[in-house]
Amino acid sequence: MSELVFWARRIITGYESGATGCFLLHGNINDQFVMPKEDGPELGNLQDFLIEILLPRFDVILSYDLGYGVRVEKGREIFDEWPGKEQSKGIPGMALPAIRTIGQYLLYARNLSAMGKKAPKVGVILKQAHLIVPAIPNALNYELNSLASVIRSWASDVSLQNHGQVVFVMTDQLHNLHPLVAQNPRVSSVEIPLPESWELEEALEILEENNAKALTHFTDNLSLPAERLKGTSISAVENLLKQRHYSNSPLKDDDLSQLKKELVEAECEDLIEFVEPSRDLDDYLGMPKIVEWLRQDLQLWNDGHVQALPMGYLFCGPVGTGKTYLAECLAGEAGVPVVTLRNFRDKWVGSTESNLEKIFSLLHALGQCIVFIDEADQALGRRAASSSDSGVSSRVYSMLAQEMADTSNRGKLLWILASSRPDLIEVDLKRPGRLDVKIPIFPALNKKEALIILLALCRHRGLELPEEAPSKMLEYVPELLTPGAAEALSVKAYRLFKLGGVTVEEAILKSLEEYRPAVSLDIIREQMKLAADEATEKLFIPDEALPYLS
Repeated sequence: MSELVFWARRIITGYESGATGCFLLHGNINDQFVMPKEDGPELGNLQDFLIEILLPRFDVILSYDLGYGVRVEKGREIFDEWPGKEQSKGIPGMALPAIRTIGQYLLYARNLSAMGKKAPKVGVILKQAHLIVPAIPNALNYELNSLASVIRSWASDVSLQNHGQVVFVMTDQLHNLHPLVAQNPRVSSVEIPLPESWELEEALEILEENNAKALTHFTDNLSLPAERLKGTSISAVENLLKQRHYSNSPLKDDDLSQLKKELVEAECEDLIEFVEPSRDLDDYLGMPKIVEWLRQDLQLWNDGHVQALPMGYLFCGPVGTGKTYLAECLAGEAGVPVVTLRNFRDKWVGSTESNLEKIFSLLHALGQCIVFIDEADQALGRRAASSSDSGVSSRVYSMLAQEMADTSNRGKLLWILASSRPDLIEVDLKRPGRLDVKIPIFPALNKKEALIILLALCRHRGLELPEEAPSKMLEYVPELLTPGAAEALSVKAYRLFKLGGVTVEEAILKSLEEYRPAVSLDIIREQMKLAADEATEKLFIPDEALPYLS
């Protein structure tokens, strides 16, 4: 028999210990699940899992959703013996009468026990509860608040488990649910995570029978695609296998990374961008002491010494200095994916917080990954509430701060924030325990270093120079050249060369002679000072930078 997932064991422990009889299931509730059975595992939805795996000894199981109303999933003949069914003229479909009817049946079952009669064990499943009792701030809605009050009373009733009764409230994200239900201390909140690699492997074994063509290359080793596809749902993998089987297009090892990227981004509805880096720290020019520091941290990571690792890095420095590029190189060196946050803010009330919950669930499922947030001074919100956004910015800040400080993520999630204005990032986010290491990234501090960067970018575009040419160019190299500016110069040189009439050397020289900085040197120097003020180690600030910092 297959192993029972952690969240299911948590439900069993909570119920059998008498701690609670009401469970709020949230997260990956719409997925398929591996159901361990004596004759072999099967796939089923969450309701199937609850009924067949967790509630097989319950006599009556009722479910309710807005579309189908109350349904008797098990024990119809027992439920039909209830006199109250006739009094209520059947089973009502409208939310408030239906929820009250379910509550009356729970009370009836308890009264049977009190009268010394055999009482049925009753389970209740409220599906898509965020549609039944949604979170609508300041809602003066009698029916909505009545519904939430009834459901809250079930959870607050300590006699649920004493009378063999249990209630499951299912919602995709907690922030979508009415606070009377979501914030009830008597409810046991259980997050349903995305599947672990062993669950995906068992799911692949089940799916292989009907989708053999899709798994032709992995018949003897399903653990490989399971591990590579970790972070996706079983439903997404099932859909992928069906399409590949139908089109007779087997999965291959070298396309698993791209498929995972597509599946993950589809699951998160463009809330994130999933990047598999193609470069490492060997591709990063300059700052050897910083590169050495980062490599030492990665060695500790690979060796499993996670307690020696920072929770996160802050890369700060003037615009165009390659903060994003360094993050990509670091991720490539680590051999882990990079997740960047995209459009998680939404105009609808509660949607932004719900989107963040979904993102956090994905990050936890990926195992090890780097979370990169560019322009962090703008993206992370503010601690103080703003009247212009109904406090969304404050709540975003609070959720991100809490996640970044969760020490259980050390060695799993590595946060990297980048900003040219680190002074605008809230102090609490920059404290040790969230961003332990703050690295200033400067432009080229001498003309020789700047020329090396420029010529490397030119070579990348196929512009090769004679050996003696670079020495002739030094006097034309601008002060405090950033990699971003060097990239623009290499593009211009390439354009001039391709238009014809000039050599490679002439094209580069002309680009240098006509160069005008996009950002004034005064701003560059000011941003260098801001970055240096944030540095957590003296060795991060080279001696050559000191004249610009005074």
